Amino acid sequence: MNTLTRRQQLFGLAGWLLLAYLAATIGAVASVNAAEFYQTLQQPSWAPPAGAFGPVWTTLYALMGIAAWLVWREKSVRNVQPALTLFVVQLALNALWSWLYFVWHLGAIAFAGTVVLWLLILVTLIAFWRVRPLAGALLVPYLAWVTLATALTWSTWHLNPQLLG
Repeated sequence: MNTLTRRQQLFGLAGWLLLAYLAATIGAVASVNAAEFYQTLQQPSWAPPAGAFGPVWTTLYALMGIAAWLVWREKSVRNVQPALTLFVVQLALNALWSWLYFVWHLGAIAFAGTVVLWLLILVTLIAFWRVRPLAGALLVPYLAWVTLATALTWSTWHLNPQLLG
């Protein structure tokens, strides 16, 4: 039985959302000129417009924070630490990706980063699902978007070797 008070649950939710949006902020700092840089790249025909990324990522970070909170709430009945550790590790890699791609223009490393991120998200999703299925389900859109991001990183890296070394 979950013994967290309503106040503890609200603070927990705020904390996990804050952590998710902290990662978003770190990525956003690196992405200040992302729209300009993105427009200079030769892109595949299926690439989303630059304006789609902000709203999608804002939604995904909210879903990630809520998912982590749902798992965290189960700490009194389950060992959730491994699942939450995976979550934090993938979140850190998520924040790093923007720096690799938009600031340092490291196409190959950014692509490798998305592959590792995708794997970490999948493992996190499974770990969350085992604790609370809804928490795992909330990570499905994130995994889908990072699948697209991985393909897009690969494509833009190969289409723009002069800009993404």
